[in-house]
Amino acid sequence: MPLPSRASGIALALSALLAACGGGGGDGTPVSQPMDLTILHLNDHHSTLDGRSRTLQLKTSAGATAPSAVTVDAAGFPRVTQAMAELSAQSAHVLKLHAGDALTGTLYFNRAGADGEADAALMNTVCFDAITLGNHEFDKGDSGLKNFIDLLHKGNCKTPVLSANVNFGATSALNPVRAPAPDYVNRSVVLQRAGQPIGIVGLTVADKTKASSSPDATTTFEDETVAAQREIDALRAKGVNKIVLLSHIGYDLDKTVIAKLSGIDVVIGGDSHTLLGPDALTRYGVGSPAGAYPTRLTDRDGRPVCLAQAWEYGQVVGELKVSFDAAGNVTACNGTPHVLIGDNFKVGGTEASAAQRSEILADIAATDGLLRVTAPNAAAAATLAPFKARVDAFTRSVVATAPAELCSRRVPGGPGTTDYSRSSAACNAAGSVSVRGGDIQQLVAQAYLEVANANYGGADITLQSGGGVRVPLSGAVTAAHVIEALPFGNQLFRLNVTGAEARTMVEDGLQAVYGAGGSTGPYPYTGGLRFDVDATRPQGSRARNLEVYDAAAKAWGPLDPAKTYRLFVLSFNATGGDGYRTLAAVPAARRLDIGVLDADVFQAYIDRQPKDAASGLPVLRRLDSSLYSTKSYVQP
Repeated sequence: MPLPSRASGIALALSALLAACGGGGGDGTPVSQPMDLTILHLNDHHSTLDGRSRTLQLKTSAGATAPSAVTVDAAGFPRVTQAMAELSAQSAHVLKLHAGDALTGTLYFNRAGADGEADAALMNTVCFDAITLGNHEFDKGDSGLKNFIDLLHKGNCKTPVLSANVNFGATSALNPVRAPAPDYVNRSVVLQRAGQPIGIVGLTVADKTKASSSPDATTTFEDETVAAQREIDALRAKGVNKIVLLSHIGYDLDKTVIAKLSGIDVVIGGDSHTLLGPDALTRYGVGSPAGAYPTRLTDRDGRPVCLAQAWEYGQVVGELKVSFDAAGNVTACNGTPHVLIGDNFKVGGTEASAAQRSEILADIAATDGLLRVTAPNAAAAATLAPFKARVDAFTRSVVATAPAELCSRRVPGGPGTTDYSRSSAACNAAGSVSVRGGDIQQLVAQAYLEVANANYGGADITLQSGGGVRVPLSGAVTAAHVIEALPFGNQLFRLNVTGAEARTMVEDGLQAVYGAGGSTGPYPYTGGLRFDVDATRPQGSRARNLEVYDAAAKAWGPLDPAKTYRLFVLSFNATGGDGYRTLAAVPAARRLDIGVLDADVFQAYIDRQPKDAASGLPVLRRLDSSLYSTKSYVQP
């Protein structure tokens, strides 16, 4: 059955639209025509600006039937810049798009200058045509996002920042009525290629951003499908019949939303860090793709839609080629997720011989661009250099030693349970993480307690959600490792809460893990408060036998529902992040912004630990089992 036409523009409306957008239609009225469009795209680079070493499975000798392990430099934003430039030069009509989560994840975000300064500088070496807001763009609140956009717009690119479903609150620095914010974030933008208008609609994952990032309290996020359809309809009413959804909502939700939309042609996605491409990616040792690149779907009207995503951390640049007919219908789409690598090949730790190098390059050539040898762009490398110098200086300092691994585990539980695989084999073999959860998560919660009592007016209990602590610590601990453990730069609050509220707080965290649609990140680690957990029980009754530590008496006693306790907690959780609704409801009169960063508090705790006699470094050890918040655990 032939697809119905979507040619809906009238001459005057389209001419006016192009004039308003600065389009190059000349004095005549442009007419919708067939065109081929190339979309180069990136997502979820998360402040990962340096390259990394990658091990690939490649043929190293003539006639070999089995590949060898070959290590090579890979990724890095200067390679992204170079790949974008080279690929752009090969096509007539190109869009360069970023599907969000540019920020947060490495020291380049908050230790190389102003927050996001390095990311903005490197993104401007590409000069993206648009970026949609990811959830991590809100990690520093609306004001932090505005500051990042200022940095992004500091140069000549002025990359449009998009989200059709964000509504900035009345006091937000990005509320449209507050100068100079009106054009900082737009619902969509119309760009011209070959005299044709192409609409780009931005979309931000709604629930996750509100629950797991730090937008202002009055900033809200509309249902993704409703907002996207409204903006698509608005563009079509103006005569735009080629529409791209630049989406940061995740691969699975993209597929769900596409089936509900009408009038969408292409979706360039992010958020889920999804690797798409052929099965050969697995054979070459890149990873296991979750679907085809592109994934071909249909909208609610049965019209074709092409969905693409470019994995994570600048390792892949997607190249999607889309053909449109004169009515704006997609007639074909195909493309390549280019895995960016260098050419300094090593086999068995030794530089490849000339013969090996020849075979390796032949095997790479056979991938037809799937593995793309790309030299770092010189200008982008020069832009990165001063930021790298700052990061390197910071990361070189060793601040502690951890003789035994401080295991990372968000949620307790034995083999086969959620999050079991997060721990190292050695930690799982010891078994303590299955009973009590992560050592490093608990140590951070204890650090807040001790430093609050030493420096910040005191605390009775603390809270750290399990997902907020990202890595274990072992051996020599550098300043970089401390930041990598706590990379989100949250400030600490002190809230006065009743014992009843503290109990409900713990239940909030457990519900966010074990309730419908739950995830591992919210699991509660508390300092000065401990409890038994039975995950088989219903909401509100999973935590039992709650006890508070009395520092004066040096003893544990029952939590008193009527007593007021001082709670030291991340700003993220204090405002309801990770489902901690009880804390969000604590009135302003009972909360105080301490104004200190979580990683700095943890560093202060490290500095207080006993020193190793030989090295003079503080020694980090696992806490005594009595200090762990999870006393016992019954898994679901």
